[in-house]
Amino acid sequence: QVQLVESGGGLVQPGGSLRLSCAASGTISRFRAMGWYRQGPEKQREWVATIDSGVIGTYADSVRGRFTISKEVDKNTVNLQMNSLKPEDTAVYYCKATDFWGEDSWGQGTQVTVSS
Repeated sequence: QVQLVESGGGLVQPGGSLRLSCAASGTISRFRAMGWYRQGPEKQREWVATIDSGVIGTYADSVRGRFTISKEVDKNTVNLQMNSLKPEDTAVYYCKATDFWGEDSWGQGTQVTVSS
């Protein structure tokens, strides 16, 4: 049973920054990929960023150049550094891990609110 716990959400002004973290139970090396998704008010959940077994991240067009996904293998953690935040980034952010059999696990989410 994989457990993923997100943290780091909160209220920030437009143009500000936040760093989200996703802590996994056990080593993250057993995952083929880990990623972040978000679901805004009255919107469907959408993909934000993914990092595979290497160190290269891929990003949705809406966040590319502002968000950076990274991992700390020794801490079993994946992070999402979010800069230049916009009101439209307001959402609940979820962490997802995919193992080498294609099975997904999700965290419970952390709220990010961008507002003045």
